[in-house]
Amino acid sequence: MLVGIVGCPNSGKSTFFKALTLAEVEIANYPFTTIQPNQGMAFVTKECPCKKLHVKCSPKNSKCEDGIRYIPIRVLDVAGLVPGAHEGKGLGNQFLNDLTQASGLIHVLDASGKTNAEGKPEPGWDPEKTIEILESEIDEWIKDIASKAFNKSKTIAKTQKKPIERLLADQLSGLGITEDHIKKAMKESEPDSLEFASVLRKISKPILTAANKIDLPEAQENFHSLKQHAHTIPCSADSELALKEAAKHGLIKYIPGSHDFDITGSLSEKQKSALEFIRRNVIEKYGSTGVQLALNKMVFDVLNLIAVYPVADINKFSDSHGYVLPDVHLVQKGTTLKELAYKIHSDIGDNFIGGLNPERKKIGAEHELKDGDVVEILVKR
Repeated sequence: MLVGIVGCPNSGKSTFFKALTLAEVEIANYPFTTIQPNQGMAFVTKECPCKKLHVKCSPKNSKCEDGIRYIPIRVLDVAGLVPGAHEGKGLGNQFLNDLTQASGLIHVLDASGKTNAEGKPEPGWDPEKTIEILESEIDEWIKDIASKAFNKSKTIAKTQKKPIERLLADQLSGLGITEDHIKKAMKESEPDSLEFASVLRKISKPILTAANKIDLPEAQENFHSLKQHAHTIPCSADSELALKEAAKHGLIKYIPGSHDFDITGSLSEKQKSALEFIRRNVIEKYGSTGVQLALNKMVFDVLNLIAVYPVADINKFSDSHGYVLPDVHLVQKGTTLKELAYKIHSDIGDNFIGGLNPERKKIGAEHELKDGDVVEILVKR
């Protein structure tokens, strides 16, 4: 899975990316600091079943600290978007092409309104305009691709008598668009329209807005109107990065996304003052810096994924090598046990006969998995 970090220049996008990944990226206050996309690994967080099951886990594809499971997610920080990007302005073509495989987008927005959609200083700029511009540019980009694909598919559908939805899905699969996405969008509009592209964007590239720079008074004032938009999280990437760096150097104990931190090292008065500012103006006001919350919300709420833990031995909650709760899989809400079997390995799916839950009760192929489920998959020997 890939989550794209998008936004206009000077929105704090690269700082947000670094705060999530601690990757070394160039951060500067001028447009197009990010030329080539930065790829990194971030983590979504969930309470690990080890607490409820009273076992000490030994993760393999993730990590567990103090009963919190950290599940890796690929994130991509792309070049800043400017008005006219779909026509190739700025680094528009590169920006949009880099997003093709993203499952969802986090729009890092300068909520303070100090910079406009081109990343230039413009005090009093309405950040809601930036949301409209970003969505419009992605819609126009999808429309251009979808219209060409539709014209090509329309001809083939007539001559070969194939469903146009399937042909369109083949043409648009590179954007992560499926036949199901197309069927839903076609119920609302014609395939060569902007409305069709907008519906496809909402389904295949859902956007969560991270209202960044919330530590600034102007951003706090603007957030009253911004929060009316669906999936909008107040955040301060600068604050999250400062806390993570302090934790990395042993100065504080901090769990990403938590409601507070503890000072554990020797700090200068300047460092104490900076940390107290973050505590008072960000964490106490909004519950967290918002950076981790934004990624968690994108994965678990917007993309509707759940975390499940398949094991080989339900009695010990372990795999065949004795690792306890070794792997966590992120799957779509509504995934069945047999579908999970196929996601793990085709051989497991082909030889599937059922499963067991922690109460040692048998569960069948159509059993719908729930978030945090631990299951043993039974196969033919």
